[in-house]
This record gives sequence, structure tokens and C-alpha cells, in this order.
Amino acid sequence: MTRDELNAHRLIKEAKETELRSFTRRHFLKESAMGLGAIAMGSLLGSCNFGAKTNNPVLYDPAHPLLPKSPPYFGKAKSVIYLHMAGAPSQLELFDYKPELMKMDGQDCPPSLLAGKKFAFITGVPKMLGAQAQFAQHGQSRAWVSDNMPHFSTMVDEVSFLKAVSTDQFNHAPAQLLIHTGSPRLGRPSIGSWATYGLGTENQNLPGYVVLTSGGSFPDAGKSIWGSGFLPSVYQGVQCRSEGDPVLFIKDPHGMSRDLRKASIDAINASNELEYANYNDPEILSRISQYEMAYRMQISAPEVMNINDEPAYIHEMYGTQPGKSSFANNVLLARKLVEKGVRFVQLFDWGWDAHGDGPNNSLNIGLKNKCRSTDKPITALLLDLKQRGLLDETLVVWGGEFGRTPMMENRNGIQNPYNGRDHHTEAFTMWMAGGGIKKGYTHGETDEIGYSAVSGKVDPFDIQATILNQLGFNHEQFTYPFQGRPFRLTDVSGKVIQDIVA
Repeated sequence: MTRDELNAHRLIKEAKETELRSFTRRHFLKESAMGLGAIAMGSLLGSCNFGAKTNNPVLYDPAHPLLPKSPPYFGKAKSVIYLHMAGAPSQLELFDYKPELMKMDGQDCPPSLLAGKKFAFITGVPKMLGAQAQFAQHGQSRAWVSDNMPHFSTMVDEVSFLKAVSTDQFNHAPAQLLIHTGSPRLGRPSIGSWATYGLGTENQNLPGYVVLTSGGSFPDAGKSIWGSGFLPSVYQGVQCRSEGDPVLFIKDPHGMSRDLRKASIDAINASNELEYANYNDPEILSRISQYEMAYRMQISAPEVMNINDEPAYIHEMYGTQPGKSSFANNVLLARKLVEKGVRFVQLFDWGWDAHGDGPNNSLNIGLKNKCRSTDKPITALLLDLKQRGLLDETLVVWGGEFGRTPMMENRNGIQNPYNGRDHHTEAFTMWMAGGGIKKGYTHGETDEIGYSAVSGKVDPFDIQATILNQLGFNHEQFTYPFQGRPFRLTDVSGKVIQDIVA
């Protein structure tokens, strides 16, 4: 045994001896005298999430927080892949075909569409803007899809479209927070954190909740949209990479053996166990679990996150390029992760904000480029999951944080030289597939120009309630105590969209 390993074992021994010496007669008398006071204080601190316990003790075991658990109800989905197009793709160039809007192209926007409405940048009187794409109906469901998504159009019979999604947030960061955490403000757990809190994960050598990003930047809301909020931190999303090491610092430093790393973690966790004995804070147990998970991930993660060993036909189907960071690589990784038992995989692809204030931020160039980079891998994901028998138990969700206006963006009364649309809260399109979702179905409809919902209107809370329903949870009963009351993902709102449930 090396000197470093002997030192590590010595530290463990000394920590345990210190723990035994700490229980003196004075310590015993102090603890006995303060016992009732400690109980009272614990109940008060519980409202601040210090030592908080769930109202369903089956859900949370601090020592083993990620053990797989059965949902309270039958859930058709075992895992989720959530594809978020950060910046909000234009539904009017993708899925919401509006021939009447084409007739109004170039006309002044009617005042009724502007009065009393909030927009991010529109001022003055903008021009109406017809779709900058060609549409056709596809599949037996006769779903409308534009020529921006030629590959995806072949899979519409696997999908349920939600054509009348609305939100009350018209800026990116609050809207992203709302759709992923149930609140436009910081501090709430993300939907992936709720899922792993309730279900754990089927692979104890990998995180239960993995996040992959592409597009060159984080979403406007930052890492908070995959944070654990007031849930134990073990449930926050673990960001991985499709280029280089899957997780930063996953390799042992030069000169550190596998045995020495294990001895180091044992020494750290011995210290953590002493701290837990003194403070009874479940976050300390989460920390212990995370150290142990990190150690196991050193072996498992590089193998799972390596796409080089995938056959050539898979790379062709997804459009992947091993060794590079791309949306296509992330989508293939998502399939590999759910195949290995990861519960929730979230992909954030930045760059969908088509205001028209530059060629790369326009409907004619920027949007088409984003569609070109995502159309093939998304289609491949659905097809690949189906061929492997995984689509029935994997819920795939696609969407942005809000929609785009049927009128052209117009800043300070000046029309931009490139075609673009402003943020729009009243109507946008999302879709779901697999995981017990109805196939080849369209729910909801917007008016003749795609401005407002006229039927089947849903909101982010309904989306969240439906995802939890497919995982086997009643969103109204799935709660966690914080600040003196039970909190849930959907706050005080939300209804399961029963029409899209198979």
C-alpha cells in the first residue's frame, strides 16, 4: 500500500475515533436536556427545508435517494426525453398552417391585434407576415408540416400536436423558468428534478437526470432551469458534454490510482457522516451519495457517453459526427442514456430567437439553419426508439417557451431588413410522442391567422401535469413540504390533457 493510501486510511480511523470520543457524559446530559427543545426546533426548521421530510416517506430515502421507485399510479412512461428549442421557434413556419395569413402578407396590422397587448419589441404599426415556408399534409393523420422539416414529416403519425399552447410570460428567461419549473421566478425545482425525486433511476452508476446543451450558449434562464430548487440537491440535472470528457474532471489526476481515489472518497464521506450525526441535515446524506455516484460514474459515464462505437448506419440516420459538440450527437446520447436506465434527459438547443435583425436571426436563414440541424436527428430519435421497442415507454416532448407573432417585427417603427417575428404568448405549438401518448392526433386550434387559441387551449401547467401523469403521478398530490406548506410542480393550476392520452 502506498504512503498516500495509508494516510487516507489513517484519516478514516481518526475520524471514527473522534466520533466516539465526542460522546462524553457531558455530551449525553446536554443532549438529554435539550431533546424536547431539539424536536421543537426541528419542526420549525422543517419549514425552511432544513431536515425536511416528504409527506410520503416512501419517496425520499436520504441515504439512497436515487433508488428506483414505483409511481403511485400506473405510468406508461418510464423515462422522458425533453427537447427544448431555446429562443422559441416560429410555429407559423413549422406546424401551424394559415393560408389566410398569406393573403394578408404585407398589409398593415389591424389595430385590434395591438391594442392592450404586450410585445417584446413591436412598436408603431407593423406589417402582417405570411409564412416563410411551404406547407403540405403528411401521413394518415394528414398533419400540416412545412418544408423546413422534411424528415420529421414522415413521423407525424407517431405524434400528438398541441396547437394552442399559451403562456403569460413574453421574455425568454421567465418563460423558460415557467415551462420547466412551474414558476417564472428562481427557486423552484425543475420538472426533471421532480421526476427523479419521485421515481429515482434504474441505473445507479449514472445520474437520474442528465442535461445536454447545444447551439453555442445556455438558455436565457441559465442552469436554473435544470436546478433542484428546494428539493435535495441530488435531484438537480447533471450537465454532460458530447465533446471531450462527458463530465469535467471525471478522470483521475495524474498519479492518483483508482484505489487511492476510493480511499479519498471514503475519508471525505467519513467526515460527512460525522457532520450528519451532529446536524441531521439530509443534504449531507445527499452529498455522500453524490460523492459515491461520482466515483461510479468514472467507469460508467465514459462508456455510455461514447458514440464512436455506434454502427455506421446509426451515424448516418442521426447525422452525428463523433468528437464534435452538436445537437445530433446529443440526441443520440439521449437515446443511449434512456436505454441504460436514465430517468430524465433534457436537451436545450439555443438559437431559435428569429427577430429578423440579422441574417442568422431571421426566418429565411437562421430558422432554416436551425431546422436543418435538428430535423434529421429528431426524426431518427423517434424511429430508433420505435425500432428498439423503447418508444412506448419513453415520452418525447418537443417545444419552446412561447410562440411568434403573425405580424413582422417592427422596432421603433422601422421594419427590419430581414423577416422576423416578435415574441408571442397567446398561441404556439408543442408536440409529444411515445410514453402512452395518442398517435397521429392534433389537439387545439388557433384562429385563421394563428394569433389566438380558439379551441383546446393549454398552458405550461397542463404540459407539466400531463408529463407527470404519464410517469404515474397525480400532479395535485405529488408535493414536497417547503416554507410551511406543500409545494407541487404545477403550483395551484394544471389539468392533464386527457385528449392526447392513449
